[in-house]
Amino acid sequence: MKNIAVFASGTGTNFEAIQKAIEDHKLEASIECVVADHVDAKVVEKARKKNIEVFAFDPKSYPSKKDYEKEIVALLERKNVALIVLAGYMRLCGEVLLNAYEGRIINIHPSLLPAFKGKDAIGQAIDYGVKVMGVTIHYVDSGMDSGKIIAQKSFDVEENMNREEIEASIHAIEHVLYPAVIQKLLEEMK
Repeated sequence: MKNIAVFASGTGTNFEAIQKAIEDHKLEASIECVVADHVDAKVVEKARKKNIEVFAFDPKSYPSKKDYEKEIVALLERKNVALIVLAGYMRLCGEVLLNAYEGRIINIHPSLLPAFKGKDAIGQAIDYGVKVMGVTIHYVDSGMDSGKIIAQKSFDVEENMNREEIEASIHAIEHVLYPAVIQKLLEEMK
């Protein structure tokens, strides 16, 4: 079994889906730590309830990104983390993290990349009027949602769908696809 770390900034719905897949024996992994760049993020409380170590930090309390990333890498190395899983982590990874975990950091994004990169991809897609939306899992590089695509899954946007229904469809895909892709990547690491 391989150790993973989940990085998140918000509510932690993908963290919960990954943890549930582990508990349901659909994912052979252990979440060894959760890294959150907001000390009051809901994911922090959810991880602690599962007795998972949390590194919650305020980036502004560090002199630089390099400084907090060095601390994160030291924690990940102590925990023998094989794969970093970004799950709503709203911060670009810097060179310290990218160099230490090259090819071992993945992200999930609520659009069919390369379309609608960055924040509020769902809103961007709705405003554009797309008829097909979906989810992309990709490797993380130094750019914004620009890494090599690992997997994508789409759905047709029905005429009367509102944002809430679209978000529910996105989450339904994410919560199945992400654990499956993580499992496949971990198996390839053996």
